[in-house]
Amino acid sequence: MTEGITSTLPEGVREGNEKLVLVTPPAGVKLQSLIAREHKGDFLRIKITGGGCNGLSYKMKFVKDSKRGDILVRSAGAQVLVDSKSALYLRGTHLDFSDKMVGGGFKFSNPNAKSSCSCGESFSI
Repeated sequence: MTEGITSTLPEGVREGNEKLVLVTPPAGVKLQSLIAREHKGDFLRIKITGGGCNGLSYKMKFVKDSKRGDILVRSAGAQVLVDSKSALYLRGTHLDFSDKMVGGGFKFSNPNAKSSCSCGESFSI
């Protein structure tokens, strides 16, 4: 059934693996529920941009389509798209989710970060 889906990639998109980005099971469940609720697309795009209190920030959004040069990682039921520039900063990153009232939400654990802010949304290399 899903065999055809997992083996077919859009043109110009490379297959990545969980060595780039690993989505934990709790994060995968939350992403699936948000995708179903938001109807903005079946892919989660993770991008690194300049800014934040430590110089680099994580950005996440749902998108309908991939772009040429993207890397597609399938992990914990999620389809994550990463552009090649962001991939340099993300290698080995884990995306987790916690539903705790204090300190909950999505959290990035990035082995490349030399420092990160307390909110977990920015980091430096």
